[in-house]
Amino acid sequence: MASTISSSLTLSQALDRADVWRGATLARAPLPGVPTGFAELDRELPGGGWPRGGLTEILPLRRGIGELSLLLPALARLSSDELAWLVCVAPPHPLHAPALQKCGVDLSRLLVASAPGRDAAWACERSLVADGVGAVVAWLPEVQATSLRRLQLAAESSRTLLFVFRPAACVSQSSPAPLRLALDGDGEQLRVRLLKRRGGAQPAPLPIAIQRPVRLSHALACPLPAAPAARGLSQPAIA
Repeated sequence: MASTISSSLTLSQALDRADVWRGATLARAPLPGVPTGFAELDRELPGGGWPRGGLTEILPLRRGIGELSLLLPALARLSSDELAWLVCVAPPHPLHAPALQKCGVDLSRLLVASAPGRDAAWACERSLVADGVGAVVAWLPEVQATSLRRLQLAAESSRTLLFVFRPAACVSQSSPAPLRLALDGDGEQLRVRLLKRRGGAQPAPLPIAIQRPVRLSHALACPLPAAPAARGLSQPAIA
């Protein structure tokens, strides 16, 4: 169970809480999820999509297998339909603007924070409390457990999607993230393994066909045009 339950609640009332789930079924999400763009993945996620107000940890076997393509349909939806800001923190390579644009991402709603080291986690926290931010995507290969916990708490107090990419070697480590995905694959197909979710186990990898508009490492290659900083973000942290 996710939190302490008052003894005054009946069992049925307790089981009806959004922060309580049974091991055999998916949890009832407090907020509807953002559709991933992949129906087979939505069916396996509480809330029917990427969770708002929670940390999603993504652990690809190696870089360049299409891991960012897994997020592009949701990022495009947020930037175009909801007119929300998208913040990318510490990408390992420059973002490839044509690939993102071809997948529907509104580049005028995209900010890139080139914050190195510990500053990257700080930039994520600041982004989560900024007005109008719909999603934060961060690459944090050396983030500490305490920083991950702070990010999870910050995400819980917002409606923002938070995605953190970490190395596959972190699979065996404990994490406060309510959703953890391990990725493998090649070409235009990913194999997604749900390491952790609020609900029953999903041991079999889920094959997902992804769109790769250019043959480049997860849409990372050439610089993006400059964009104004979102309110509440520190201007020096924005590249």
